[in-house]
Amino acid sequence: MSDQKKDTAENGARRSSEVDPKLLEILVCPVTRGPLEYDREAQELVSRSAGLAYPIREGVPIMLPEEARRLED
Repeated sequence: MSDQKKDTAENGARRSSEVDPKLLEILVCPVTRGPLEYDREAQELVSRSAGLAYPIREGVPIMLPEEARRLED
């Protein structure tokens, strides 16, 4: 694969895993209805009040409490 095609493929993969900023503005924790923090590196939306981190898969937030990771104290 040429360097140009490789760069384009990597940028496309990175873009597809990004969450739409407008979506982040309106999403709230489904448990507490409180604010969420976007952890770009972990690809999670964190609800400190609920103690949960909701995964983001291929740019789509999975807002199901049963899919969330419990935060460590």
